[in-house]
Amino acid sequence: MRSFRSRNPMPIGIAGLVVIGLALTVAMFSDDLPIIGGGTSYSAEFSEAAGLGDDDEVRIAGVKVGKVTDVELSGDRVVVTFKVKDAWVGDQSSAAIKIKNVLGQKYLSLDPDGHDVLDPSTPIPRNRTVAPYDVLEAFRGLAETTNAIDTTQLAQSFQVIGETFGDTSDDVRGALTGLQQLSQTVSSRDQQLATLLSNTREISDTLADRDAEVVKLLQDGNLLLEEINNRREAIGTLLDGTQALAKELQGLVGDNQKQLGPVLTSLDQLTGMLARNQDALSQGIKNMAPFVRLFNNAVGNGRWFDNYICGLLPPAVGPVNQEGCLGATS
Repeated sequence: MRSFRSRNPMPIGIAGLVVIGLALTVAMFSDDLPIIGGGTSYSAEFSEAAGLGDDDEVRIAGVKVGKVTDVELSGDRVVVTFKVKDAWVGDQSSAAIKIKNVLGQKYLSLDPDGHDVLDPSTPIPRNRTVAPYDVLEAFRGLAETTNAIDTTQLAQSFQVIGETFGDTSDDVRGALTGLQQLSQTVSSRDQQLATLLSNTREISDTLADRDAEVVKLLQDGNLLLEEINNRREAIGTLLDGTQALAKELQGLVGDNQKQLGPVLTSLDQLTGMLARNQDALSQGIKNMAPFVRLFNNAVGNGRWFDNYICGLLPPAVGPVNQEGCLGATS
């Protein structure tokens, strides 16, 4: 058998490059593979996209089973391509674009139905799909439309209508008078309305930009409420125990009121005496500080203490203390 070094390196290099290319191709298109991929690809036809985009979730009965892979316009309809993994999709299944949260995120909801498995090449028709109405886009369109209205001209039109029908009956005249006043009010509040609509647009844009943060906040709030709900019994038991403890303490105080009364009176007298002598106590603590310092110096040398005694014996008595107490030297 020939050794590896004795072989021609050219075929080995070409084979290695082919293997690397195949591995990269498999890695790039792993989702499209039938066994290890992201599932089976299906499609559905909608009247509008309604804000649905790539990588949005696909759910069946609220459980995520896949994701949207493509949203494209095909004539007068929108074709949504999605993948479903480990879920059965029947030939009479219906699809709907639903709102995921209050910020307008969407997901594709499937309602599997039918007797046979849905052919991946056959899209779900429009008569079995539902697209929601986007409220956020409606408000944005309202702001743009309202900003484009010439309020001055609108007020003049209402005024001309009021003058034209001025000679009609009282009921019609009253209605037109109210309409004229309404037009004048709208015209006088033009700037305030424009500011309000502009602020509304800024709020909607800010919420759209902070979509992920607000969604995370709502999810954390849901987790907190769920945990509180799970601990509801424990919290109820704690509150019941606290109430029982309060009743027991109330009974204990009532039973020992005669004994506690003199004790509390004496304690009040003690605190009053300490308050009256607060200055004297402060001065005593201040004067005690030098003594404590010198005492610590005397006994801080180990298992003995240093001391000096003067005047215990009179001077010139025996060999001890012949000179008497020596004065302090500077």
